[in-house]
Amino acid sequence: MNEQLADIKKDFSQWYLDVVYKAELADQSPVRGCIVIRPYGYAIWELIRDRLDTRIKATGHQNASFPLLIPESFLKREAEHVEGFSPELAVVTHAGGKELEEPLVVRPTSETIIHYMFARWLTSWRDLPIKINQWANVVRWEMRTRPFLRTTEFFWQEGHTAHETAAEAEAEARMMLKEYIDLAHEYLAIPVIAGRKSEHEKFPGADLTLTYEALMQDGKALQMGTSHLISQSFARAFNMSFQDRNGQQAYPYLTSWGATTRLVGAVVMTHGDQKGLILPPKIAPIQVVIIPIYKAGTDATVINEALERIKQTLSPWRIHVDAAENLTPGAKFYHWELKGVPLRLEVGPRDIAQGQVVIADRITGKKQVVAHDDLARFVDVSLEEMQTTLLERARQRLSAQWHKVAKLADFAAQLEADNGLYQAGWCGDAACEAILKQHKATTRCLLNEKTLTVCFQCDKASIGDVLIAKAY
Repeated sequence: MNEQLADIKKDFSQWYLDVVYKAELADQSPVRGCIVIRPYGYAIWELIRDRLDTRIKATGHQNASFPLLIPESFLKREAEHVEGFSPELAVVTHAGGKELEEPLVVRPTSETIIHYMFARWLTSWRDLPIKINQWANVVRWEMRTRPFLRTTEFFWQEGHTAHETAAEAEAEARMMLKEYIDLAHEYLAIPVIAGRKSEHEKFPGADLTLTYEALMQDGKALQMGTSHLISQSFARAFNMSFQDRNGQQAYPYLTSWGATTRLVGAVVMTHGDQKGLILPPKIAPIQVVIIPIYKAGTDATVINEALERIKQTLSPWRIHVDAAENLTPGAKFYHWELKGVPLRLEVGPRDIAQGQVVIADRITGKKQVVAHDDLARFVDVSLEEMQTTLLERARQRLSAQWHKVAKLADFAAQLEADNGLYQAGWCGDAACEAILKQHKATTRCLLNEKTLTVCFQCDKASIGDVLIAKAY
C-alpha cells in the first residue's frame, strides 16, 4: 500500500490527483487551469496518439495544420455554435502594442477556420470527399479543472470532413466512432458504451453527436470522445458550395470528431490501485523495468554482462534498466509500482548463477522465477495476458455498476450515494432531462435499444433507453 496516496476507496478524487502528480504524469502550471505534461505522461499520450494517427491515415485522412487564432466573426457565423462556446472563449484584443480591429479567439475547436478553408478548396463534386485531421492544442476557459480530464488548454486530434451526401457523412461519423471504441478496448483496456447525445447535450451546431462513455472506478461516467454529423448550416455560413453531378449548386455534408489527452486520465482512473498507476502494456512507456541487485562482495561485471544479455533478449519490448546507486531495491520497486510498469524483472548474483531471473507483474504483485531461455516467451505471454486481464476487470466493474431501473424515484437515492450507471426509459422531453441536474446527473447517451416503455420521470411513452450518470 502506498501511504503517500489518498485512500482510493475513501477519497477517489484526491487519490487521482496524487497519482497524476506523484507518478510524474503532470505538474501544476502558473496559468490557471493548465498543466505541464511531464515526459512520462507525454510518452503515454504519444503511444495513444501514434496508434490513433495510424488508423486515421489508414481510413483515408490526411494531417494538416490550421491557425491557433480565429477571427471572432467566424464563430458568430453559426449562431448555435457561438452560443455553445461563448462562455469558454479566450479572446485576444491587443497585439503588437495596439488594439486589434477585430478580436481574435484562441481556438476552442477549429470547425470555423477549417470550413473557411474548405470553401476555398471545394468547387466540384469531384473534390469530395475532403478528409482532414489536425493534431493541435485548444483552449476552453473551464471554471472547474482537473488534470487531463478537464483543463483550460488540452491536446487533441480533430478530424473534419466534407461529403457529397448525408449518408456518406453519417457513415464517416460512425466509422470514426468505431475507431475510437477499438482504441479504447484494444489499447486502453477500457470498455465503453456507444450511443448518441440528446439534443441538449450534443455538440453546438451538430445534427447528430455520437459518443462513447466509460465508467471510472468511483462510479462516475467519463465522455471519452465524440463524433459529430455537422449541420449544413456551417456550409451555408461559409459559402461552402460546389457544383453537383447535375450541374446544380449544392452544399456538402460535414463531420467532425476528436479525442483528447483526457484519455490519459481515463487510464489512470480505470486501472489504478492503492499503489498507483497500472498501465495497459500496449500504452506503457516502459513495459519491463529491470532492477539489478548488487550485493557486497559481488563482481559487478558479472551482473552487468547478464544485464546486456537480458536487454538483447527483451529488445522487442520497451525496457528500462534502473541502475541508480542511491536507491535500495525496495525503493525502486515502490517507484516503478507507482508508475504502473507492467513487469518488474530482478537480477541478482544468485539468479545469474542459476540462469534465471525473478519477475513480478504489476496487477497481482506475484513473483515468478523464469529461466533465461524462457524469458522472451514469458514476457510476451505475460504482457498479452495483462492487457486482457485489465479489460476484463474493467468490464466486470462496469457490469456490477450498471443498473436497469424504470423510475428516477426508485434510483435517485442510490445515484446520489453510490454513483453508477442507470439505464431507463425517456420520453425525449427536455424538462424531464433537466430534472437530473437536481441529482448532479445527466443523460450520458441514448442507447440503441428500447427495453423500458415509460419515461424515468413522467408517465409518457419512452422513445428509447437512455443512460444516466454523474460525470466528470
